[in-house]
Amino acid sequence: MSDVRTLTILSIASYYKGGRFIETCKELGCHTILLTRDKLAEEAWPMQSIDERFLMTDLNLGPDLIHAVSYLARDRQIDRIVALDDFDVETVAHLREHLRIPGMGDSMARFFRDKLAMRMQARAHNVKVPEFVHVLNYDRLREFMGRVPLPWVLKPRSEAGSIGLKKIHHSEELWRTLDELGDRQSYFLLEQFIPGEVFHVDSIVVDGKVSFAAAISMAARP
Repeated sequence: MSDVRTLTILSIASYYKGGRFIETCKELGCHTILLTRDKLAEEAWPMQSIDERFLMTDLNLGPDLIHAVSYLARDRQIDRIVALDDFDVETVAHLREHLRIPGMGDSMARFFRDKLAMRMQARAHNVKVPEFVHVLNYDRLREFMGRVPLPWVLKPRSEAGSIGLKKIHHSEELWRTLDELGDRQSYFLLEQFIPGEVFHVDSIVVDGKVSFAAAISMAARP
């Protein structure tokens, strides 16, 4: 008689996606739990492959979410927590840290979601990146502005794709925008604008090696 315990997989989804992943987990014999937003309750989730489903108003990282997942863990041994959407990567990384569950933690997750961390990591490994500066220290901002020609791009560090980007055409426009951001300034970076075609690349990395990669021009995306 086998003493191997069934793995329990908690999937977190702020958007409706990841159904095939859940189905595969169930096919592999896992106990599957889905935590999603209540507004997504009527989506076509693969309920035949979901053992338990829980709904919350939102899945923003905060005490409510941490308390909810910790409550579930009182009588369930959660083995893995999986983000089914880009927006959930950092949230899930923090939950893994809090519950001490294996997988990518806060610092590593930033290399996939935080545009500032991405650029700093790329530069440290001699990968060419546009000139950039964290919107934090004003002396460093002024040095960047005096050295890098206009226009610039103001980017939120953790949004997806082009969400929240603002093209800056003169220095006064930047200072006005920073005044509007107030205490949220440190969540942004300022970057050199380089015209040209933009590509989006998705990849699968296994044991530190790229096993699959696909690039598509952003102009060609639907």
